[in-house]
Amino acid sequence: MQKKLFSKTLLSAILAISLIAPASAKAKNVAIGLRGGSAGIGGEVTVGLLSRLNFRSGLNFFSYDGSGIESETEYDYTVKLRSVPLLLDYYPFDNGFKVTSGIFINNSKVTGVAQPEGLMLDIGGIKYEILSIGDVNGKIDFRKASPYLGIGWGNALSKGSPVKVTVDIGVLFQGKPNVTLEPTKDTSLIPGFDDSLEKETADLKKDLEYLQYYPVVSVGVAYSF
Repeated sequence: MQKKLFSKTLLSAILAISLIAPASAKAKNVAIGLRGGSAGIGGEVTVGLLSRLNFRSGLNFFSYDGSGIESETEYDYTVKLRSVPLLLDYYPFDNGFKVTSGIFINNSKVTGVAQPEGLMLDIGGIKYEILSIGDVNGKIDFRKASPYLGIGWGNALSKGSPVKVTVDIGVLFQGKPNVTLEPTKDTSLIPGFDDSLEKETADLKKDLEYLQYYPVVSVGVAYSF
């Protein structure tokens, strides 16, 4: 009960501070800019809501190819970063420090193909002939609405020069990865293959659990008007 009362009191205090903060803390109401970092690159728009509270959104995207070994199987993969942040920036002080919370509409995914060793492919610790199972395609994606919490420096709408540099550091809570593996040929008549595929999928999920907490570090340049 006390924790609940404390949370309500703290929220009320923050809102009150925002409402009574001097309007001169910001000279502009809208800013547009570019941002790049671990979530991708793209554009963003910042809108002033209150003197110490901004709303920020945009589009992040990036793609790259690579290869690696997961659960003792080598994969060639393509990473596609695609997200739309919906964020609130709160500025408790006048030095540009901010606390940010919100969600990312998270459409990032990884697709890949398991690579054979000669004519054999290791699936779940058992080797199968490529001629029998074909390629094994994989897909990894995440929670579509992923909460975000972070801190940063710089206010795109503060008075002074219309050009501002901002920095964000935070964590995207995108949940444990969803993993799907599918062979390109009909494997229903191969004894034990379904069990091996299930084990390979479970091993991949376990190996990739660290991705549920994705670090987000970015730098942006904005122009206010």
